[in-house]
Amino acid sequence: MDVSDGGVREVVGGASGLPARIAASEATGQNASSGADDAVLRMATAYRRHDTATLTALLPRAQGSVLEPWAAYWELGGRLSTATPQEVEGFLRRYAGTYQEDRLRNDWLLQLGRQRDFQTFARDYAAYRMRDDREVACYALVAGVERSADPAEVLRANWYPQKDAGDACPLAARTLLAQHRIAARDVWRKAWLAAAGNRQAAAKAAVAVVDSAAAEGLSGLWSDPAGYLAAAGSMPPAPEMAVLALTRVAAGNPGQAAGLMQMGWASRLDAASRDWVWADIGRQSALNLEPDAINHYSQVRDLSALSPDQLAWMARAALRMGYWPQVRQAIEAMPAAMQQEPVWTYWKARALQGRFHLGRKPDIEAATLYLRIAGNQGFYAMLAQEALGQRIGMPTPAPAPLTAAERQAAQANPGLVRALRAMDLGLRSEATREWNYTTNLHTPGGMRDRELLAAADLACARQWWDRCINTSERTRSVVDMRQRYPLPFRDSIVTHSQETGVDPAYVYAVIRQESRFTTSARSGVGAAGLMQVMPATARWTARKLGIPYDGSLHDLDTNLRIGTGYLKLLLDDFGGSLPLAVAAYNAGPNRPKAWRNGPVLEGAIWAENIPFGETRDYVQKVLANTTNYAVVLGGQPQSLLSRLGQVGPLLQVWNNPPIREGAASE
Repeated sequence: MDVSDGGVREVVGGASGLPARIAASEATGQNASSGADDAVLRMATAYRRHDTATLTALLPRAQGSVLEPWAAYWELGGRLSTATPQEVEGFLRRYAGTYQEDRLRNDWLLQLGRQRDFQTFARDYAAYRMRDDREVACYALVAGVERSADPAEVLRANWYPQKDAGDACPLAARTLLAQHRIAARDVWRKAWLAAAGNRQAAAKAAVAVVDSAAAEGLSGLWSDPAGYLAAAGSMPPAPEMAVLALTRVAAGNPGQAAGLMQMGWASRLDAASRDWVWADIGRQSALNLEPDAINHYSQVRDLSALSPDQLAWMARAALRMGYWPQVRQAIEAMPAAMQQEPVWTYWKARALQGRFHLGRKPDIEAATLYLRIAGNQGFYAMLAQEALGQRIGMPTPAPAPLTAAERQAAQANPGLVRALRAMDLGLRSEATREWNYTTNLHTPGGMRDRELLAAADLACARQWWDRCINTSERTRSVVDMRQRYPLPFRDSIVTHSQETGVDPAYVYAVIRQESRFTTSARSGVGAAGLMQVMPATARWTARKLGIPYDGSLHDLDTNLRIGTGYLKLLLDDFGGSLPLAVAAYNAGPNRPKAWRNGPVLEGAIWAENIPFGETRDYVQKVLANTTNYAVVLGGQPQSLLSRLGQVGPLLQVWNNPPIREGAASE
């Protein structure tokens, strides 16, 4: 998955598609430079198979291909653990300035860190451009080449979000702890976060930094945290281990954890530990959409030491209950950068207005917050614009047309050229990574706006829609709606949408989020084609609607007929609610049926409380993009707020639907 695209799923076109490409190119004689591209394709397959002998044998034949840097990277990268420093240095010099140079440098720095060769690491780190690898960042702390004024914050920023145990960040934590640059509580906090996320290896690695004996006994706590606490008796565990156990109990049963706190564990913990446990009980209750979540949060006395995720779920729980003072309290306790995010800027402004905001002119403080984020790009930017009394229309001014020189510069950019050639040969993963690096990371801050527009224009012209959209979305001062909201397959999409009775703007928004208009797209769970339909869902929908289906989900018309039909069934069974139907499209219809139980909520509040982060992001993006596609298709200002409506308890029952597991449980 390309994480920079949010909900875009993995697309077929890697190793599985290479043999056919090779055969076709041999049959037609279209190989350039004496079979150099053919050698590149064979090397791509060998690299995925870890076949270093074949890589070395084929490398000379790849010379002359535009993709020679990839071939050289695969060959050396495949045997990097045994390569000499001179070989690495030669590669870095030969391919200086390319993505492959920086990619290999990243791999090399990781190897040097694992080997504890921090002298060489320090020498090579300065030339590393991407700076987007958390492990490398932590090794840099150990090597002493991270020049931040606050190494502890660098460690927290890179270690806390990591899901795996890793080698570098626990090592950095141990180093900084020995230097008295972090406190033991910083390390325990990582363990607690891992416990809340059910990541035992990561928790064990963190505990080992401060208490190796406790780390060795962690498995018993993990498998039976309540039993671990009950067995403490007259010899209670270290308070930090008790917090770890209570966090594990809360993950499975927040009510049980609350009971343990009330029956004595709260009195055994210091104030900060009590606050953490109560906040995590509240967070888990909020994830379960339980009405007492905000009551658990009310036990917290000092919000300043809570995690960003705990504070976010406090705000969401308060939103769900309509407790606006608590919404504001949670937001104002968030880190400054987090408070500036559109989501929390909007909800703080709403909290300043209170419950009776609709139709009421915001006061100066709330209006200032709305103005900071208002626009037509993004869910909360649109809601802020409507809060100011303005509907969503075309952004102004439109960007000036690209000049011939700007287009030529994009067409001549070596990274973009390599990316397009890789795409032509079916190397989609390599193409996407090369393109992203060239536009986002090759120079500090990425390309300037006009360069981004020219690169996006090049991708659009080649019908590489995901890079067209993604690249255009990076512009800061101008918005090109033609690039960000393209209309591929317009006749087919509009025709099938209208025949099914679904708004074409809604269908376009779903496709934009599902496949970025890639007809060959296939997800890791088997969803296929333009609308990413699961085969079981396709068969069920075809039977339900009485339409023919031969299994060809990559066929444009078949995919649209089935996809729009399924979307219409969801809309009908969820009473026409756009947020509920699209949540069901992503996560399966049974989950939104449960999520809608409880109070009647504004659609925006309901969407913000969706427990699955993937589905929450998906619903917000699809509804925002529906609004913008309606602007593009209809040419008239639109309202996101009206599309959100209200969401309340389920009144209709779905008739034995197939469940699409499109969103992973969190």
